[in-house]
Amino acid sequence: RGSLSASRALHHQLLDNVLHLPLQHFETNPVGQIINRFTKDLLIVDLRFHYYLRTWLNCTLDVIGTILVITYASPLFIVVVIPLGYFYFTIQRYYIASSRQIRRLAGASHSPVISHFSETLVGRSTIRAFGHQERFIRKNNDVVYENLVYFYNNVISNRWLSVRLEFLGNLMVFFAALFVVLAGDTVSSSTVGLSISYALNIIQSLNFWVRKACEIETNAVSIERVYEYAKMDKEHGKLQSLSENFLFQVGIVGRTGAGKSTLTNCLFRVLEGSEGKIIIDGIDISTIGLHDLRGNLNIIPQDPVLFSGTLQSNLDPLGKHTDLELWEVLELCDLKDFVQSLPRKLLHEISEGGENLSAGQRQLVSLARVLLRKTKILVLDEATASVDMETDNLVQSTIKREFYNCTILTIAHRLHTVMDSERVLVLDSGRILEYDTPHNLLQQKGAFSEMVAEAGI
Repeated sequence: RGSLSASRALHHQLLDNVLHLPLQHFETNPVGQIINRFTKDLLIVDLRFHYYLRTWLNCTLDVIGTILVITYASPLFIVVVIPLGYFYFTIQRYYIASSRQIRRLAGASHSPVISHFSETLVGRSTIRAFGHQERFIRKNNDVVYENLVYFYNNVISNRWLSVRLEFLGNLMVFFAALFVVLAGDTVSSSTVGLSISYALNIIQSLNFWVRKACEIETNAVSIERVYEYAKMDKEHGKLQSLSENFLFQVGIVGRTGAGKSTLTNCLFRVLEGSEGKIIIDGIDISTIGLHDLRGNLNIIPQDPVLFSGTLQSNLDPLGKHTDLELWEVLELCDLKDFVQSLPRKLLHEISEGGENLSAGQRQLVSLARVLLRKTKILVLDEATASVDMETDNLVQSTIKREFYNCTILTIAHRLHTVMDSERVLVLDSGRILEYDTPHNLLQQKGAFSEMVAEAGI
């Protein structure tokens, strides 16, 4: 009961911490690491660790009782027990030093197997389309082979331990029998039989005792791995209201790697700035809560995120809006006719990632979601870079019409989407090159003018 309570507390602590980790952690670490903690490591904490602990305690009492019985029959046996016990302890320490590290490496090599399998499963259609099945099969074989190498080393180290424990156990039986023989007629035949039978049983008990002691230490690595995630730094922030009372339409442009998407990540505090400040309405965004900050910002990303579930749950995950409001935003996004043609309409099942919708439809669903929770600041992170011109024009016209009284930050590769912005911000290697109205920037014949000329606008 105590171990289950401890396991439950560890699980709750791990889950709470993972849900509050900075988003940057999920960008830089494979999801297999997290899955491994919640599956294999917690399985060991739930089922195996308390079993090993209980079994080790039983074996300890069994070994102590056996040694007392043999010592009672042959008092000289105590002289042999001390050095043999020392050898047992030395072998155990030597084995644990390597076994613990092998177990740690085996756990770490298990994460790439899970990550590669899950990523292959998600991108299976793309892999087939480009004919890269063999490459992914080879990669899968490589990560599985690496995991099996550590598993094999673990098995070999166990065999090494078995040979030495059996040898020491047989020595113990030998000395127990020897001392009984040397005692001669001073010991009764019944006591001799008891001593020898207990000595034969002690081999298995001692082997089991040493193994379980080693298992306790090596499986403690799983607790260590769970605790590592359970103690990671969470996202923090004070509670404070955030208001916006400024109106701008700013286009942000720059070549690949200029820092456009990094600016968005900093605005939403996906990346925490090491120096400098981002201030909205006189409020430093690093001093407010993440819910307050992100609740007052909206974004239409380049690759819209859709979840497996109904269309209704994708539009309104928290269930805060009525069906009438959902139909209104669908009409604004030119999706109403399409949804009405579906057999289950708003209850139409969306597959993982929205694979049963076209790229344009996924982007329009993302736009509808933004329209439902209209905020005063909207970020368009190359929102129409992967859709056709017709969908691009529809998205742009809807945004201009519905967000006319909002601040819009447009990150775009297609320069024509920012030509009618009130201001254009030109970035290069994370630095601001130019910032002015599109007309003035074209007159200056600078970096923005060069990009416009290259685009043929």
